[in-house]
Parts: sequence; C-alpha cells; structure tokens
Amino acid sequence: MEPERAHELLARERARIEKALGLHTGEPLESDDSWEPGDEGDQDLYQDELDEGRIGDLREELAAVERAEQRLRDGTYGLSIVSGEPIPDARLEARPAAEMTVEEQQRAGG
Repeated sequence: MEPERAHELLARERARIEKALGLHTGEPLESDDSWEPGDEGDQDLYQDELDEGRIGDLREELAAVERAEQRLRDGTYGLSIVSGEPIPDARLEARPAAEMTVEEQQRAGG
C-alpha cells in the first residue's frame, strides 16, 4: 500500500474514533441531579456501564491507530507484527490499524 493512502486511511480512522470519544466524553455519564432513590439498577446505570465499556474499546482502537502511525513512520506499516509477512491491502483498507494477517488474528483468538 502506498504511504499516502495509508496516511489517509489512518487519519480517517483517527478522526472517526476521536469523534466517537468526544460524543461519549462530552458530558458526565450520569449526574447526581438525575439520581433519585429507587433508581439503583435502572436503565441509566446499565447504559452508563455500556458507555464506559465503549469508551475503553475506543481508547484501545486509538492506541492501535497510534501504533500503526508509528509503523508507517518506521517503514513497517502493512507488515505483520508477528511474522513480518505483508498484510493484504484489502485488509488494510477495511482495518487500517491491522497488525496481523487475518489468519494470524484468528489464531490469536481475535
């Protein structure tokens, strides 16, 4: 994959993740003002827990993009971090921060 295309894909992926993080972190998940006795275990608490999990996932995705950006600077972008084998361009188009081939990812359990 051409470095310019890789840079474009990674920039787009970073923007998507940062936008999603902004939507989740722009305001408190649940304020004390909205809490009332008897609300324990209600839908808001459940949603807050889901949101916190999603934020964690987004942060992991952002870290993967940062690692991919570093590999691009180092000249190793598009090569598996496990075997050094080339990652197909189609996979990188779909998952710009991919670190392994599909087969390696499946063996790793992900």
